[in-house]
Amino acid sequence: MSERTILHMDLDAFFVSCERLLDSRLQNLPILVGGTGDRGVVSAASYEARASGAHSGMSMKMARMLCPQAVVIRGNAGTYTKYSKMVTDILQQEVPVLEKASVDEFYADLTGMDKFFGCYSFATELRQKVIRETGLPISFGMSLNKTVSKVATGEAKPNNQMQIIHGTEKPFLAPLSVKKIPMIGEKTYQQLCHLGVKKIDTLQQMPVEIVEQVFGKNGRTMWEKANGIDHSPIIEYHERKSISNERTFGRDTADVTMLKSYIAAMAENLAFQLRRAQRITSCVSVKIRYADFQTVSKQVSIPYTAADHVLIPLALELFEKLYERRVLIRLIGVKYSSICHGAYQISLFEDVQKTAKLYQAMDKIRDKFGSRSVLRANTMDAHNIGNDFNPFNGEPPTVLAHRHV
Repeated sequence: MSERTILHMDLDAFFVSCERLLDSRLQNLPILVGGTGDRGVVSAASYEARASGAHSGMSMKMARMLCPQAVVIRGNAGTYTKYSKMVTDILQQEVPVLEKASVDEFYADLTGMDKFFGCYSFATELRQKVIRETGLPISFGMSLNKTVSKVATGEAKPNNQMQIIHGTEKPFLAPLSVKKIPMIGEKTYQQLCHLGVKKIDTLQQMPVEIVEQVFGKNGRTMWEKANGIDHSPIIEYHERKSISNERTFGRDTADVTMLKSYIAAMAENLAFQLRRAQRITSCVSVKIRYADFQTVSKQVSIPYTAADHVLIPLALELFEKLYERRVLIRLIGVKYSSICHGAYQISLFEDVQKTAKLYQAMDKIRDKFGSRSVLRANTMDAHNIGNDFNPFNGEPPTVLAHRHV
């Protein structure tokens, strides 16, 4: 059995690169993409802006103070969705197994391809094809697992590539900051610093039992990643991946107010499921089954999002366009598809820092007390909508729920 060969590809400063494709005058300038007001949030910063200390997730006000010469652009999620799908299509045509980790990040399993041609040569040609056909800069790292490949991509950036030969994973990782390990966030990094652990080399040499004692189950995973050990599989990406929620009524109804309440509640609950699993969707559809069993549906493609205030109005609009017969309704449903990994960040192009914090607070309450513990007023009449399991654990999500009411 041949050693695994895992390729990680990441589009460099993706939102910024898309803006530069649209306006070549932005080349080499410090760029901040995000909400343009003082309460806005930075969704992406060019390498030139990062040199001044600006970074994604920072308030736009602070970023402007750090980099006053930066060009500030209110992002366009539709543009980024288009280019993300363009790159996805190219990669899906070329690699045997592709995982879309986010709108700008991909893994591919090239194991066994060395029998036909060199994996590194193939990856090099693939990277050049993406650059040639889209105009977007992209970097890659290649090794025997996902962790080392992702770290290698980070070291190769910007717009470059790196291969870590089997057997050299530990020495490659050793001199790097522990912050480079994908699962280590700011809080964990501070804990490690308090223990005197700043370089991966130090973590490699610690007994795994000690790390596990301090950090629990995650400690062993952290230690394994530091030592270049990662057996996690590539999760194949399918555009058809979806979550949905349907309601069959015990008594057929034409109560439009009630029907809209259920549509809104289903759209809201599914959006919560997306955010909880760090997913975003780019396709919304609504289904109606009439009393005579005729079934109709309508869908719309949208920029990637997981935001209630975008998804609920879209679902209601689709329902209004779809409900033309004024015949009693037996079933209604809402479905989100074309799902991929990603965070709410892609929707933060308006000055909605308050909205983002509101979602975080609402979702925290729902995680603790149940998905129907916080409701919009117009969804209160919709009963038994909430689902408190995570549809993204285990098998790829299909139908999230189907209830008779």
